[in-house]
Amino acid sequence: MAFERVEAADVDELREFLREVDLTLAGLEEPAVHLWIQRNAGGDIVGSTGFELSEDGRHALIRSVAVAPEHRTAGAGSLLARHAIEQAQLSGATRAWLFSRRSGPFWQKLGFTSADRHELAAALPDAHQVRLFVETGQLEREVAWSQAL
Repeated sequence: MAFERVEAADVDELREFLREVDLTLAGLEEPAVHLWIQRNAGGDIVGSTGFELSEDGRHALIRSVAVAPEHRTAGAGSLLARHAIEQAQLSGATRAWLFSRRSGPFWQKLGFTSADRHELAAALPDAHQVRLFVETGQLEREVAWSQAL
């Protein structure tokens, strides 16, 4: 399946997809957030991925990596995650970060290691998701992961 860059017209549909798979919906329309989707033959979103760069461009927050339940276990998640990581690296990032409380083993298979959530927040203080987590206190409940690129 091809990766399609998310356009403004896709955001509402992507938001609904991410709601169904229980991922963060905030900041999808922010210019600093780079997102891609994959669609099935019927045109429905079956996968998403993305990242947000730090202001200095050295750090990338990987986000919105999701696969529709009926497409899981076929390697789709790894392809989506690798696409975001590669695109972040092409954009100049030298370190990737992410939050994930449920998918640690998945991210470890891709080379991520456990990281300090406060270090993540310090590296990406302007990232929409980081700001939201800090403001709401959710940061203290999050699990951070990181990987050198």
